[in-house]
Amino acid sequence: MLALALVSALAWAWLVVGHGGFWRADQRLAPAPAPPVWPEVAILIPARDEVATIGLVVRAHLTADYPGACRLVVVDDHSTDGTAEAARRAADEARGGDRLDVIAAPPLPAGWSGKLWALEAGLAHLRRAAPGARWLLLTDADVEVGPELLKRLVAAAEAQGLALLSVMARLDDRGPWGALLIPAFVYFFQMLYPFPWANRPGHPVAAAAGGVMLVRRDALEEVRAFATIRSALIDDCALAARLKRGPPPRAIRIVLADGFADARSHRDNRRFASVRDMVARTAYAQLRHSPSLLLLTLFGLGLVFVVPPLVALGVPLHGSAPAAALGAGAWVAMAASCGPTLKLYGRPGWQGLALPVSAACYAGFTLLSALRHARGRGARWKGRVYPAR
Repeated sequence: MLALALVSALAWAWLVVGHGGFWRADQRLAPAPAPPVWPEVAILIPARDEVATIGLVVRAHLTADYPGACRLVVVDDHSTDGTAEAARRAADEARGGDRLDVIAAPPLPAGWSGKLWALEAGLAHLRRAAPGARWLLLTDADVEVGPELLKRLVAAAEAQGLALLSVMARLDDRGPWGALLIPAFVYFFQMLYPFPWANRPGHPVAAAAGGVMLVRRDALEEVRAFATIRSALIDDCALAARLKRGPPPRAIRIVLADGFADARSHRDNRRFASVRDMVARTAYAQLRHSPSLLLLTLFGLGLVFVVPPLVALGVPLHGSAPAAALGAGAWVAMAASCGPTLKLYGRPGWQGLALPVSAACYAGFTLLSALRHARGRGARWKGRVYPAR
């Protein structure tokens, strides 16, 4: 027991000190000077059965405060709920119908994910409709952006010479399950892809958050990014890696939204099943469908997150005061490291003590993802089942 506690404590010492400062949650969109001329931007939104949110999302984009030319393209990915009509109606209400194109995605070919095929169709449309657009804003049909966000993104990307600037939108954390699982999701994402490393040129880590991604159009076209990652289920990070690693290598940056004023996702996370399915859809793909990596991940989650509280609270069972002290120290370090992310979500710091419970849930989601893969069900999303690869 003492050996387990010691290994866990050493793991936390390394995570806090040597893992890119991921836990600081301090990567933000910094102010930047306005460019001499505001470049033209095109916004691409792939949408499949998004009637509940597409209206407010379209209105937010069309009423944004952007000084340059801006065109919005909604790619209707074979929706059956009136998504396209809702988008047009919202544009008319915002008096921006002349700046909105709603196009239908062609039939999905084999080997493509639906989202990437919709983006490819949107890009082809923009070659005719907005040939002068320097920047593309790739965003989701359930992500509402603030009125100043596009202007701030373009100014920062131009000033820093970026090929990709991504914002991780504020996620819905309502209800007990949202409170338990969503700040932890953001924390784990930062642990998996430390933002300071992703933002450092030359470092192999590359990450993006698909809800809001501003991309240089010429860089995207040069690497044929959608085609080269056509089957990727974690398409945002795949795109970031394609651009950052080149050839030629390009500068990218990922930041956290400061709050609802930047960008917020309207995906409802109040139900346990909603978060479970969101993670299970791609978790095993993240592990490259490797049983060995799955076992290593589950063991690592148990050792790093579950062992400390068990050892700290289990003195009557194991009788080792030194082991309990090490376990308690690791548990406190764990909770403290989650503090900045919890603060971002307006949650009390003591909630970090529940991180072992969140980690156990995510371990279960990952195992479920692998079991679905083994049953040949692959990834499921809005009526589509992608083949297990």
